[in-house]
Amino acid sequence: MTVEQRHHIVIIGAGFGGLEAAYRLRDMDADVTIIDQRNHHLFQPLLYQVATSSLATSEIAWPVRHFFRDNKNVTTLLATVTAVDRANNLVLLDDGSKVRFDRLIIATGASHAYFGHDEWEEFAPGLKTLEDATTIRRRMLTAFEDAERETDPAEQAALLTFVVIGGGPTGVELAGTIAELAHNTLKGEFRRYDPTRTRIVLIEAGQRVLSAFPEDLSEYSKKALENLGVEVHLGNAVSVCDADGVVYGGERLAARTILWAAGVKASNAARWLEAEADRAGRVVVDPQLRLPGRKDIYVIGDTASVMDTEGKPVPGIAPAAKQQGRYVAELLMAEHAGKSESVSPFRYKHGGSLATIGRRLAVIDFGWIKLRGAVAWWLWGIAHIYFLIGMRNRLAVAISWLWIHTKGQRSARLITQGKAGVDKVTSGVSGG
Repeated sequence: MTVEQRHHIVIIGAGFGGLEAAYRLRDMDADVTIIDQRNHHLFQPLLYQVATSSLATSEIAWPVRHFFRDNKNVTTLLATVTAVDRANNLVLLDDGSKVRFDRLIIATGASHAYFGHDEWEEFAPGLKTLEDATTIRRRMLTAFEDAERETDPAEQAALLTFVVIGGGPTGVELAGTIAELAHNTLKGEFRRYDPTRTRIVLIEAGQRVLSAFPEDLSEYSKKALENLGVEVHLGNAVSVCDADGVVYGGERLAARTILWAAGVKASNAARWLEAEADRAGRVVVDPQLRLPGRKDIYVIGDTASVMDTEGKPVPGIAPAAKQQGRYVAELLMAEHAGKSESVSPFRYKHGGSLATIGRRLAVIDFGWIKLRGAVAWWLWGIAHIYFLIGMRNRLAVAISWLWIHTKGQRSARLITQGKAGVDKVTSGVSGG
């Protein structure tokens, strides 16, 4: 007599989409296996605050195993996926082992896109992982320390010049927070230079920052950045990025710290599946988020290319990934109960766009109402604290923000690795 195997659902990626799907499936009469190359779920919207010394890593990341410790049908594997054998329904791992699946959910997120200049990553790290954030924090703080010892005025000026490439939410948030760090937090702490002389330069190839927001909020954000001391340069793409700085608009700018916030590309899922992909490498899926021609493989989050009801691409943001994870879980449970025909195609519901500019400034676009300034900043903070996981983390982040808001001080200004660790960036794909 053969023992019948339980229905097995494999989820690749423990980001917002993958974790939401696993959470919804935790009580289903099936085995669920989560595979991720990191052992933690990362709250990416606040990653820039780790990079700029506002928060500690433990305040925005949690062990995946902890979430499902009481759900015996959920197994977590720390491993890197190298391929998917579609013909035999197998996920291939880096150690040579294989994981069988009846249903597969791919939620592997995105990494940095350098538009054909991957060699720039060495000089301009992006921000997608905790490793990226701690690398950026280390480079920034080390630049201030090196400037204290530097006797050559030109080299000291280069050390005190920070370039952020890309004027989307991440670029705006980074530039604004670096300005506050340099001009407020560090004020009076150095003896051989004045940190308020620090230059923060935001370079955007387009004609405005926060281009996804309404034009009036975009213009407000630009002026707010300039009031914080950020130099905003629009309409010129970076053509050279190296150890000495950048070239844009035909001009060379000497800078020792360059940060990349200009674009992202999807994970290798399209290559694993030998599937059609869009220009960003995202897998083109059907209205039920499935790989076309397959009813057993789903792709969600930053890895998936799907349109909303207006024919526009669903944005690669956390709420969209969570909605897709929830949808696929509901579809699988309905299918398991023999009611899959009752599930309509996926419909994305946009809750609004939010971006913070500084510790007291933000912009919010809910469609029916637009907010800016301090009120928007408080709402932005409340929304982010609400979506954090666990009361301890909510309290820790709230207290950190309150302290920064009232005192202007940041408690996570630690250089945890020596200068030997400054030069190499560790980058990878996080779950979407």
